[in-house]
Amino acid sequence: MAEDLQERVIRAYEKVRDSVVSVTAVKVLDFLFVREPVSGLGSGVAVSEDGLVATNAHVVEGFEEISVTTPGGDHVRAEVVDVDPHYDIAFLRVERARLKPAELGDSDSLRVGQFVVAVGNPFGQLLGGPSLTFGVVSGLGRSLRAEGKIYENLIQTDAPVNPGNSGGPLVDLEGRVVGITTAMIPFAQGIGFAIPINEVKYALAQLEKYGRILRPWIGVYGLDVNPAIAYQLGLPRAAGVLVLRVVPGSPAARAGVKPGAVILKLDGSEVKGTGDLVSKLRQKEVGEKAVLEVFYAGTLRRLQVTVEEAP
Repeated sequence: MAEDLQERVIRAYEKVRDSVVSVTAVKVLDFLFVREPVSGLGSGVAVSEDGLVATNAHVVEGFEEISVTTPGGDHVRAEVVDVDPHYDIAFLRVERARLKPAELGDSDSLRVGQFVVAVGNPFGQLLGGPSLTFGVVSGLGRSLRAEGKIYENLIQTDAPVNPGNSGGPLVDLEGRVVGITTAMIPFAQGIGFAIPINEVKYALAQLEKYGRILRPWIGVYGLDVNPAIAYQLGLPRAAGVLVLRVVPGSPAARAGVKPGAVILKLDGSEVKGTGDLVSKLRQKEVGEKAVLEVFYAGTLRRLQVTVEEAP
């Protein structure tokens, strides 16, 4: 059985390795009248036949020159197509390199305990190709505060996410990309996170349709209601989104949604968690009205919000 698992891990790595690139980003800072170059390092994965590479927004955002090193060792310039800081997703266009697009899986079908492989290429020029780490899906629907932002609906894994691997693929044992690794909690042993690949697929569809990433938005950040939260708040079942933060001036703020509220329904349909809320909002057009049923301070309220484009 161990040999079978080993072979599956090897095959998954071999299937995706030719799609994983190293991403180098450079900007010049003025410090005491001296201009000094500052560089960032990450990984990325090819996601389309026409040279699109997915990586993290924080890997490339604010940098002036972006380049990638291919699995074969070629160093080529890349152009930022669009960035979605809310989900820490960025797309690069790499036209002068023939990259093999990875097969994209279905992150909604992931289960806790499932084996996954994290692949990165942080030092493509030095080490000669992608590396892997192996682990399991430790949790789903996680929320993470990092650098003043809240990232929702993340995959948690114990597959080590080494420095520079951010932006690389999280892969199932069939070699399908199920996430894009995005963060580690400093000083926490063996905890990594990944953006669900279905978020990336949605963003790709938006690029194809509008030429940019357009996301319906009401301005709330939250986490899934679990049995412990439901018990503490006196809810009849463990479902809904506990609001952690409401963006000032957002549609939700104008409608009266407050931190600590639990969103139970949207337009009369039960909201199971953060992923389900996002999915329901995506069925709305920008400018359309939506009715939220929220539980706050012991009472149920119905609030009308206008769906807007995420800023």
